[in-house]
Amino acid sequence: MVVGELTEEVDVLVIGGGPGGYVAAIRAAQLGKSVTLVDKAELGGVCLNRGCIPSKALISAAHHYEGAREEVFPGIKTTAELDFSKVQTWKQTVVDKMTGGVKTLLKGNKVNVLHGEAFFSKPNEARIMTETEGHNYRFNDAIIATGSRPIELKSMPFKGRVLSSTEALTLDHVPSSLIVIGGGYVGVELGQAYAKFGAKVTIVEGTDSILPLFEAQLSRLVMRNLKKYDVDVFTNAMAQSVAEDDTGVTLSFSVKGEEKQVKADYVLVTVGRRPNTEELGLDTIGVKVNERGLIEVDAQCRTNVPHIYAIGDIVPGAALAHKASYEGKVAAEAIAGHASIVDYRCIPSVVFSDPEIASVGLNEAEAKDQYGEIAVGRFPFAANGRAVALQADAGFVKLIADQATGVLVGAQVIGMEASNIIAELGLAIELSATLEDVALTIHAHPTLGEMVMEASEVALGSPIHVVR
Repeated sequence: MVVGELTEEVDVLVIGGGPGGYVAAIRAAQLGKSVTLVDKAELGGVCLNRGCIPSKALISAAHHYEGAREEVFPGIKTTAELDFSKVQTWKQTVVDKMTGGVKTLLKGNKVNVLHGEAFFSKPNEARIMTETEGHNYRFNDAIIATGSRPIELKSMPFKGRVLSSTEALTLDHVPSSLIVIGGGYVGVELGQAYAKFGAKVTIVEGTDSILPLFEAQLSRLVMRNLKKYDVDVFTNAMAQSVAEDDTGVTLSFSVKGEEKQVKADYVLVTVGRRPNTEELGLDTIGVKVNERGLIEVDAQCRTNVPHIYAIGDIVPGAALAHKASYEGKVAAEAIAGHASIVDYRCIPSVVFSDPEIASVGLNEAEAKDQYGEIAVGRFPFAANGRAVALQADAGFVKLIADQATGVLVGAQVIGMEASNIIAELGLAIELSATLEDVALTIHAHPTLGEMVMEASEVALGSPIHVVR
């Protein structure tokens, strides 16, 4: 490594080692580019270290604990004792395994990795500061993938008993009570998990429904299960202030003009995320950032400065790890001269609630707006033999197609393994498959996946296992 004030030459500089950045770095290296990746924190970004992976590990543990405490299957009785510190230790082994895999992949693809902070000093140069020294890098192209961080409310800064999702994932004990501000996917996932571990959970949501980005018929089933775990949910509620003492924290909020208070051990604030685009020197090189801190890009993830690309949470669109990875591959291929462009119509959204929710393509209202006449097929888990045998008969699969052509344009699933079932539907939309294509595809029996075939038959007007 050349150190001091000398300048290192590299084809592609990637700033950020999350699921967007490390994928972009690997793909660029595969395409013959010399690549340096710099990240100021851990490889894998928020997703692998403080988001997707650790949260799903805790959710999985909560499911197992719930199953061990209850008579889930007739005739099977168990007892369970929770050692939450061991759960947290196991969760960290999952994180370590995944981040270790990223390190191996980057090394195997000959990506140079630096741990430090980067900022642009010139249009084709960046200064990278490590713990001990600085490095100057001259690049032909750069990909910015610096991700996002939890939004901090001015009236409720993250400290003491006011937590972000990061702190909520690293608690060394299950709190006796927890208030969650924000009923989106993060709030519902973590709130429901801690409720299963035994905490008394209260969710305060500003809109008229939890999971407001999903259709009401989906969120209603999750709401029903939250009540099963004695979770109190307040919608159309506005959090106002918190007061903390040695025994807990009290949240003051209003619901339709009525002032309310609730006390708990902790308050978890999950009201969205903010892009990490400050302190990169973007103004130095002329990269435009909008009023929300997001970087506008074209269909190849290129900013207004042609050799600077941006991907992931720092560009408009859903803040999803798989979206960032997808954009990372597109940006790397664009740099290599390929004609790759983004196409977001098949990016799925998943909530790891109980039951799980998954959606891809257009929802019913969007499809009506775009196509006018649509065909809708909905098949219930309760009519599926595999779901009934798994004691998981709550939920449904819904397909939406253009009535004129029969082409599938959207799908929603709520129920066990929705996160996996949605993959087939994303592929069907990507391939412009018709309802008939799906119906004529033989699905194994008994499986949860055959509900996709059944739902297409409902939409075609020829269902076998439900009465029209």
